[in-house]
Amino acid sequence: MKTVVLFGGTGFIGTHLTQHLLMHDVAEQIFLIDLVGPRNHSYSQVFQAGLNSGKVKYIAHDVRKPIPAGLLPEKADLIFNLAAVHREPGHAAQEYFETNLLGAENICSWASTVDCKTIVFTSSISPYGPSEEKKTETSLPTPETPYGSSKLVAEKMHLAWQAAKEGRRLLVLRPGVVFGPGEGGNVTRLVRSLVKGYFVYLGNRKTIKSAIYVKELCRVAFFGLDVLRTDESPTLSLNVTVNPPPTMEQMVGAILKAIGKTRHPLNVPRTLLLALSYPLLVLERVFRIKLPINPVRVRKLVRSNNIWPGKLELLEYEYKYTLESAFLDWKQDIPQDFSD
Repeated sequence: MKTVVLFGGTGFIGTHLTQHLLMHDVAEQIFLIDLVGPRNHSYSQVFQAGLNSGKVKYIAHDVRKPIPAGLLPEKADLIFNLAAVHREPGHAAQEYFETNLLGAENICSWASTVDCKTIVFTSSISPYGPSEEKKTETSLPTPETPYGSSKLVAEKMHLAWQAAKEGRRLLVLRPGVVFGPGEGGNVTRLVRSLVKGYFVYLGNRKTIKSAIYVKELCRVAFFGLDVLRTDESPTLSLNVTVNPPPTMEQMVGAILKAIGKTRHPLNVPRTLLLALSYPLLVLERVFRIKLPINPVRVRKLVRSNNIWPGKLELLEYEYKYTLESAFLDWKQDIPQDFSD
């Protein structure tokens, strides 16, 4: 494969995906398109070597805007659309649609211009909506948030691109919570809270949280591309989660094994936390500050995302990482995340 283009390529997933491409010698040239330039992380030596050699090139561009002629390469063998606004809560409803829909429109338009035949679109499990009931790729999406709705519409836009011309192929990935070295989000905060010993369950010990290790997500992407090449169908959608999806208690247990410590976290009733979150929300709005507890976050903590990788099961995908080995691998990459 000569040229691979990653939109949103300098972020958490993009950095790991670029390392995967380099380590497996998948592409001759890799282009990273993003608003923010590449970041130098302790775990990303392969990524940095690619930049230094010129095999990886960064181009600054906002996917919400049309792609000017001559900015990007004239040909692309494979496009990854990783660009998204995703933090919930944290953005106005309009921002999710603006980035996720305009981005999809502009990327698909550019793919048509350079006659790229294959796109991988990273969607989300958010289009399914939270549910205690098991859901697979055959379940009807019922998004409850602007983010989930925007991702579902963006999927349809990519499907329209694929259907517009014979020979095009589309892989849609619906990952759960993606965690690993450099994530810096909820799972990193969970790890740090367990290291420091202040973690408590917030009424969510048995809550199911579909999740996937970032390096496993990269492996699934290329597994899906292999399936597309050998299968008669030009499209494939995959839920990408640990199988079976873990509960919060199982996540905590796997992290504690990686840390090498025994802890017995307390359980704070959900009703108490929810009651506290409303006056804190008023303070947020009055003083225009961000606080860690808010009603939206509390509800997310206690509602399951019971999304299963049904198609990966049918295709007999072999996972490389268990939940426990994923955290141990993360610890090997960034030991300080798991130390006092």
